[in-house]
Amino acid sequence: IVHEDLECSHYMKNIDAGHVPLRMAKAKELLGTIDRNFGTLAFCRRYLDRLGSKQYLLGLKNLCDTGLVQPYPPLVDVKGS
Repeated sequence: IVHEDLECSHYMKNIDAGHVPLRMAKAKELLGTIDRNFGTLAFCRRYLDRLGSKQYLLGLKNLCDTGLVQPYPPLVDVKGS
């Protein structure tokens, strides 16, 4: 048996998401960074750090909440399974 656990660190842009108006400047900036560097490839927060992105967590949460970015939390095996 496997379940989602721990803090989510991996994400991927949702190609099926239509146009969503973003009001947060940080979310718009982050979406541009994701488009330029990753496209629809999966990425982790460490990659954003390496690109020099600063204070992006709130923008990333906004992108996930609007469905533009899909979070992929780690899967953990249940003890005894």
